[in-house]
Amino acid sequence: MLKGKHIILGVTGSIAAYKIASLASMLKKQAADVTVIMTRNATNFINPITFETLTGNKCLVDTFDRNFEFSVEHVSLAKQTDVFLVAPASANVIAKAAHGIADDMLTTTLLACECPKIIAPAMNTRMYQNPIVQDNLRVLEQYGMEVISPAKGYLACGDTGEGKMPEPEVLYQFIVKTLHPKDMKGLKVLVTAGPTMEKIDPVRFISNHSSGKMGYAIAGAAMMRGAEVTLVTGKTGLAAPAGVHTKEIISAADMSEAVKACAREQDIIVKAAAVADYRPKYIAEEKVKKKDSDMSIELERTEDILGFLGAHKREGQFLCGFSMETENVIENSRAKLTKKNLDLIVANNLKQQGAGFGTDTNVVTLLSGDEVVELPIMSKEEVADRLLDYILEHR
Repeated sequence: MLKGKHIILGVTGSIAAYKIASLASMLKKQAADVTVIMTRNATNFINPITFETLTGNKCLVDTFDRNFEFSVEHVSLAKQTDVFLVAPASANVIAKAAHGIADDMLTTTLLACECPKIIAPAMNTRMYQNPIVQDNLRVLEQYGMEVISPAKGYLACGDTGEGKMPEPEVLYQFIVKTLHPKDMKGLKVLVTAGPTMEKIDPVRFISNHSSGKMGYAIAGAAMMRGAEVTLVTGKTGLAAPAGVHTKEIISAADMSEAVKACAREQDIIVKAAAVADYRPKYIAEEKVKKKDSDMSIELERTEDILGFLGAHKREGQFLCGFSMETENVIENSRAKLTKKNLDLIVANNLKQQGAGFGTDTNVVTLLSGDEVVELPIMSKEEVADRLLDYILEHR
C-alpha cells in the first residue's frame, strides 16, 4: 500500500513533536518515501537529525537553504507528494494555512501541494476551543483538508481536556486511509463485533470467547475503502479503527437495539459478533442473597438478531453472517444461510488451526447460493479485504 508513496510530515512547535519520530519509523518500515519539514519552533522540541536518521532524507527547515538537490525545493516536493500530514499542527500554523500565508518552508510547501492534506491539531484545551481556532479549522475543511479531532486527556501544560495529538498509530491509519482506493465510497456499512454478556447476578455473567478481532478488521477495511462505517461492539481490548462510528454494548438486547436503530439505512450489514445464545431468566432476589454456588439457573434464548435482519432486509441491502462450527461446517452454515435469508455466510471450523476466536489469522469459507469459496489461512485483515471484495462483486 505505501511502497513508493511519497509522504510529507509537517512538524510544528509542540511538545507532541517527538511522537512523529515513531510515525516516521512506521511509514519507513512500509517502504514509504518520507520527508519531514519542520518549523523553526519545532526544532526546539526534537532535533532534525532524528528525522534524517529515520527517513534517510534531509529534514527541511529553512526555505532558503541552498544545500538541497531540487532547483525549487518546495515546488519539487509538492509535485511528487502523495499525502501531506501536518502533525502536531499548532494554532499558528493552522491560522497560516487557513489564510494562505506562506512564510516558512512548511507553509510554503503546504500551499504548493495539490495532494490530499491532513491536519492534526495539538495545543492547550482553551486554545483549541477558541472560536478563532475552530473557525480556522472549518476553513481548512472547506478547502478539502481532513482535520483529525484531537484526543482528550492530560496535557503537558497540566490541564485535562481536548487538545492531545492522537497517537502515531492513529495518524498512520489516517494516512493509509487517504491513500487507499475508495471503491466503497458512498456506501453505509454496519458491522457487529465482539462478545455479548448476559448478567446472572452482580458478579457472574454468561458470555463467549469472541475477541472482536475479525469484526474490527472488517470495520477498519471498509473505512479504509471509503465507506461510512458503524461498528456495534461488545467489550473487547481493541482500539476502534479511526474514522469509524463506534457504539459499545453489553448484552444481546443492547446489540439488538443498537442494530435495529440504524439497520434500515445500511447498504451492507456484516454480523461478525458472537452473541451469547442464552440469558438467565429472572432470579428472585432472595435466591441471589443465599450465595448458593450450586443454585441452578434457568436459561432462555436471546433474540436471533441475524434472523431479524434477514426477515426485515430491504431491497438492495446485502446481509452477511458468520458461522462458527465444530463439525459439518458447510452443511450447517448453508442451512443458516437459507434459514436467515442471508446473501452470504462466512464459515469456519473452530477446531482448525489458525481459525476462530482470539487468533490474528483465520481460515474461512464463503458460502453464497450454490457458490463455495475456500480461502487459505491469512491474517484477519486480509480476510476482511477478501470478504469485502466478494461483497462488492456480488451485491
